[in-house]
Amino acid sequence: MMHIDLRKFNLAVTIPAYNVADKIESVLENLPDYLCNIIVVDDASADNTSKLVQACAGRDRRIILIRHEHNQGVGGAMVTGFRKALELGAQVVVKIDGDHQMDPAHIPALVIPLLEGKADYAKGNRFRDFESLRHMPLVRRIGNLGLSFLTKAATGYWNCFDPTNGFFAIRAEILAQLPLERIDRRYFFETSMLANLYLLDAFVLDVPVPARYRGERSNMSIWRVLVEFPAKLLATVLRRLLLRYFLFDFSMVSVYLLTGIPLILFGLIFGSLKWIQYLELGVPAPTGTVILPTLALILGIQILLSAIEIDMNAAPKTPRSRPLV
Repeated sequence: MMHIDLRKFNLAVTIPAYNVADKIESVLENLPDYLCNIIVVDDASADNTSKLVQACAGRDRRIILIRHEHNQGVGGAMVTGFRKALELGAQVVVKIDGDHQMDPAHIPALVIPLLEGKADYAKGNRFRDFESLRHMPLVRRIGNLGLSFLTKAATGYWNCFDPTNGFFAIRAEILAQLPLERIDRRYFFETSMLANLYLLDAFVLDVPVPARYRGERSNMSIWRVLVEFPAKLLATVLRRLLLRYFLFDFSMVSVYLLTGIPLILFGLIFGSLKWIQYLELGVPAPTGTVILPTLALILGIQILLSAIEIDMNAAPKTPRSRPLV
């Protein structure tokens, strides 16, 4: 990585803060001096997070505090921070959480590829550092692996791992094109960002960045994830496929989807009905009745696998942003 003087650029950090009074001062005090603006969005914390941020702002003029009257979630806090960063003329916006899990020493690894025009959006990948991965809680590790695969399928960024990582940086011109009103306001925020970036054909870069786990309690409820995420992931993939392959373009993936899905549905529905019918009659089903839905299922699955293979190779590969260095 070439040496770049980051002081020459308008870099902004946005920090969503919710009940992090015990961590926020340390986070703010450890941010590097090359950052132009530090935007802290207090998402209606019940503790004295805002007072501590105001005290830090008295010592550091770069710190800007915005306080929500009502809790809007991490996505809502980030949307507020994004809008403020764009208002301040930021060239790159970095997201850091207020719980001290993200080491600001890794900010250049995220920012420099964006300044060089090698990516539009750079995100951390916690799974490339095996030493820090050992310290990740087992439940969080397993959950992230499963959620990562489903998110890759839903967003279309098959080449990205750890897509739910919240340590990222984005070029301002790409951020300005995002429909911020469509960004999810809660814990589906990172996935929602990727889904909308895909529709902009933005190139996403994975950057190995270890996370720090020091016994912090996550505000995310596992049960909420299990209840809310499946429906949101399904809606995300359906929206992506509809827009990408039927509205913006019509390709072989479109043809495969129009043939493969009906074949699978026919095989499942027809086969199930016939199985129930002949089970109630107490007689074996005719050979043709068994073969027909079986062939439909096999053929439909093969067609969908072909569609998935094409879709995996269709992820954006070229940055839209121009180099700034």
